[in-house]
Amino acid sequence: MAALVRTLNLIGMEACTVMNTPLVDPRTGRIRGTVPNARENEVRSAVAAARAALPGWRGLVPKDRSRRLERLAALIEEHAAEYGARERAGTGKPEAETAGEVEQVADLFRFYASAVRAQSAPAAGRLVAGHESWVRWEPIGVVGVVVPWNYPLMMAAWRCAPALAAGNTVVAKPAETTPDSLTLLAEHAADALGAAVLQTLPGDRETGRLLVESDVDMVAFTGSGRAGSDVAARAGARRISLELGGNAPAIVLPDAPADTWAELARASTYNAGQSCAAPARVITLRDNYETAVEELTAAMAERLAGRDFGPLNNPDQATRYDRLVTSSAAKRNTAAQIAPSPGEESGFWRPARVLADLPDDDPAVVEEVFGPLLTVQSADDLDSAIALANGVPQALAASVWTQDLSTGLDLADRIDAGEVWLNCHLVQTAELPHGGRGASGHGTDMSTLALQEYQRPKTVTARLTARSV
Repeated sequence: MAALVRTLNLIGMEACTVMNTPLVDPRTGRIRGTVPNARENEVRSAVAAARAALPGWRGLVPKDRSRRLERLAALIEEHAAEYGARERAGTGKPEAETAGEVEQVADLFRFYASAVRAQSAPAAGRLVAGHESWVRWEPIGVVGVVVPWNYPLMMAAWRCAPALAAGNTVVAKPAETTPDSLTLLAEHAADALGAAVLQTLPGDRETGRLLVESDVDMVAFTGSGRAGSDVAARAGARRISLELGGNAPAIVLPDAPADTWAELARASTYNAGQSCAAPARVITLRDNYETAVEELTAAMAERLAGRDFGPLNNPDQATRYDRLVTSSAAKRNTAAQIAPSPGEESGFWRPARVLADLPDDDPAVVEEVFGPLLTVQSADDLDSAIALANGVPQALAASVWTQDLSTGLDLADRIDAGEVWLNCHLVQTAELPHGGRGASGHGTDMSTLALQEYQRPKTVTARLTARSV
């Protein structure tokens, strides 16, 4: 917690006098510390500091801004072990998962350090007779970023890296259960980017509401649909970017590759299934249904909680997960084993699970379960499979599994989702955009397209010759 106090001091705060939030280790269920909840004065101070830092940061030419972002990426790499330890403390993830995610975070900052120097502009030139026109892409200003607990550091990077590269300053609010790694990022950002260019504002949900209602110019939010609706209402006419979760279908045809079931089991249990884009609903043709259930159940049985993936993040999520499982009308409910490490028997561990023989409107189908669980549904034909895939409000991600390329591409075209994989799932890179539709929100994360998420165009037109009198 000493690092957290140092960060608060960096942004001109004194120790908070409001109630602290207890931090719980999801592996054991035990209290591991506390974090102060920022309130109105702290939020106002942070946003004012970001506002004061904005002219200097946006005034840097792309080359200089790029160099500072490269320095931040280098600091992340230099301190990768500490970032990983902080991520594990808040999420309970295995070391292999956190190490890979920290590496991706450094890569994201490096990507946007380069991307900001290679932006292409809209049409410019003599578009009106006697006039010269051009378009300037300008930063929005101060961006309030609210990130979730499932990927504390990586989701922050998805939002902060393009916002900073575009010339904005950022005040980021981590989830109340996982402030650790974002606090360290803010410390390193102060060294690499300058004071108050990127700040963190730990606290609870009220802290997030205060940040959204503060004098920020834009809000970038990643979280639940209900919370996203609240953010949209509070943000008013200001720009917002919302990533509100998913309920990804995986259409598996009879000629799917042999490793399909193992790949789906791996993707659905990565981060204990607490990924918005994780496969959640397996849809197959009726003649292939029994094979699908058997193969998927066998593959999920190989994925052990405590060995291959971590626990759920917090008591509320564990309770919600249990409610969806117990309320399901599935006639087949098969769970794998839990193999927690010694001393971790009281944490929020849940096994890999398959639910089959359930109605299409089952709670485990229509709601985002957000856990290590897959449902299995059958369809009479491809049209019916697409109807099931598109039959929920969320439209973030999906996958299609078949060795028939033309059929696979046709199904990918017909699925309503922002990202569709063919014979793979959760394969992402900084160069490719990620974003939702429908109840999954709107906006773009990653790729050069995300830069425009945090910029606004200004058209400038100059008359070249004086009018004759």
